Amino acid sequence: MAGPLPLGDPAPADGRLPDDIRIDPDVAFGVYLHVPFCRVRCGYCDFNTYTSDELRGARQDQYAGTLLHEIALGRDVLAHAGPIRAASTVFFGGGTPTLLPAGDLGRMLEGVRGAFGIADGAEITVEANPDTVTPAVVRELAASGVTRMSIGMQSSVPHVLAALDRTHTPANVRTAVDAAREAGLDVSVDLIYGAPGETLADWEASLDDALALGSDHISAYALIIEDGTKLARQIRRGEVPAPDDDLQADMYELADAKLAAAGFDWYEVSNWSRGEKHRSRHNLAYWRGTDWWGFGPGAHSHVGGLRWWNVKHPAAYAQRLALGESPAAGRETPGPEARALERVLLESRIREGLAVDSLDAGARRAVAGLVADGLIDGASAIRGRVVLTLQGRLLADAVVRALTE
Repeated sequence: MAGPLPLGDPAPADGRLPDDIRIDPDVAFGVYLHVPFCRVRCGYCDFNTYTSDELRGARQDQYAGTLLHEIALGRDVLAHAGPIRAASTVFFGGGTPTLLPAGDLGRMLEGVRGAFGIADGAEITVEANPDTVTPAVVRELAASGVTRMSIGMQSSVPHVLAALDRTHTPANVRTAVDAAREAGLDVSVDLIYGAPGETLADWEASLDDALALGSDHISAYALIIEDGTKLARQIRRGEVPAPDDDLQADMYELADAKLAAAGFDWYEVSNWSRGEKHRSRHNLAYWRGTDWWGFGPGAHSHVGGLRWWNVKHPAAYAQRLALGESPAAGRETPGPEARALERVLLESRIREGLAVDSLDAGARRAVAGLVADGLIDGASAIRGRVVLTLQGRLLADAVVRALTE
C-alpha cells in the first residue's frame, strides 16, 4: 500500500467546493476511476492497491456500485459550483481494473456518461495486466465505449519479470495486444527498465519485442525504489542490487534512439507515440494542469485550482459513501509560489515545453546557462519555450532545480 496521504485542510462531509472556486467551462475535464485491486503485490509498487487478504471489510463484487455513489456525489458537487462539463478523457487505473468483470467497468463508465456526459471523440482508457485480458473481455469493454487499452508489459525477459514479481508471461502480452487490436482499440504498452539483474541486452530485447507488437504508444519508466516496498527492503538487506544510475541512463538513451528510428515521437519524458493522435490525452491533462476528478480510494482530484484526495482503504471509502458522505480526506489550494514550481516541474517535461515568459527573472537568466550546458534545446528557447534535450530528459530534476532556485 502507498504511503500516508498529504497534509492539508479538512474536507467537508458533503464534499462541497469552496464558494470562491471558479470553474472555467473552457478548461478540459477528465475523469480518473481507480480500481484498487491486484492479485499479487509487485515488489516495486507503492500504489494504493490491495490484494484479497488486505481488503478487510471491502468486497470487489460491490465496488462498482460504491464508486457509482461517488460519481453521483461528484455530479451534485460540480453542479453547485458551476457548469457541468462533459468528460474529454476517462482513465481506469489501478491496481488492475481488468480484475473486475468488464460489465462492472461498463457500469462505471455509464455512470460517468449519465452524470457528466462524455464528449464526442473522448479518449477512454483501461489499464490491464496481460494475464487478465481475453478477447471476450476486450470486446465487451469496446462495446461499452472504451477506446484505448494500456497493457503492463514491463519486460519480455522472464528473469526480469520475476525480479519485478510480475505474474504474466511474454506470450500473454502478445495475446492481450492482439485481442485489443481485433476489438478496434488503440494500444499502449508500458515498460520498466533498471530492474535488479537486468542488463542492457535484456532491455534491448524488451524494446525490440515491444516494437514488434505494433502498438501505437510506448511508455518506458525507470525503476524507482519507493520506501516501504518489498524491493526497498530487499535492497536494504543486500539481497539484490540497487538500480545503477549510469545503466539506467544508457537504457533511456537506447530506448529514445530505437523508438525514434521506429517512427515514434517523444512527447513527454517517459512517453512516445506514433504521431500526435496516439498520445495519451488523459496523462497530458495532468502535465498541463487541467481539471479532473479522481473517483475511488486514495484518488486525487484537481478542479478550479483546488486539490483534494480520498481516504485510502476501500472499506473506509465504502463506509463514507454508505453514510452519504464524501470520501475526501483532505484538500488544499496551492499558492502562487507552489503553482509556479509545479508548472516548471510539469511543463518542462513535455514536448511543447514551458513558456519562458512565464518564468521569473532569475529563471529566465538560468535558461541561457541551461542552453549552454545542452540541457535545454536552444532553438526552442529562442522561440520562447523551454524544451528538454535528450540530456535534459536524463537530468530533468537538475533542470527543475536550476529554474526554481
